[in-house]
Amino acid sequence: MSVRVRVWCFRHGESQNVTDNVAGAVPSAPLTERGHEQAALAARTLAGERIGAVYSSSALRARQTAKPLATAARVDVRALPDLVEVGIGRHEGSSDPDVRRQTADVLRSWVVDNDLTQQVADGETGFAVTARMGKVFQAIAEQHQGETVAVIGHVASLTVALGRLCTLGAAVWGTPLPHAQPFLIEWDGSTWRCPSWPEAK
Repeated sequence: MSVRVRVWCFRHGESQNVTDNVAGAVPSAPLTERGHEQAALAARTLAGERIGAVYSSSALRARQTAKPLATAARVDVRALPDLVEVGIGRHEGSSDPDVRRQTADVLRSWVVDNDLTQQVADGETGFAVTARMGKVFQAIAEQHQGETVAVIGHVASLTVALGRLCTLGAAVWGTPLPHAQPFLIEWDGSTWRCPSWPEAK
């Protein structure tokens, strides 16, 4: 039996927290109308794939993004708390531009400088984020050998986790994941590969 696992990953569609410039995990933020359209387009993009499971962050915007794909694939959305966005502690939900800048600086330190000790306020370190995300992807690899699945998550947590899992390093910096644009990563039994990092269209 093949151990190869294909995972279509993508960031959730455009959501209210993004358009309102609110920082943090913001678990209850819904998709905008445009975000729902992007989610539907992502499902159509993957219509030719035999999707065996659809995983999403437990955040509302990720579950809403996952729903059209799961419906088309005739599977349930499996919402996982470990796929949520990076936690920023007491600054959660802030619209302060300084907090957003600090959040970007911390993410850069994780991705570019490989310094996972940094955190925003009393939020998560890069070590915490990569540990929980890595656990999810490893579990998916073990449970879906020979299958194709989808994972819907968030820009920062997916970027730092996949940058490390696929050993892409700083190459992913400067090209933030676009909303609801699927890209493929693959597990061959020992190594994760990301053939190409998506760019905004």
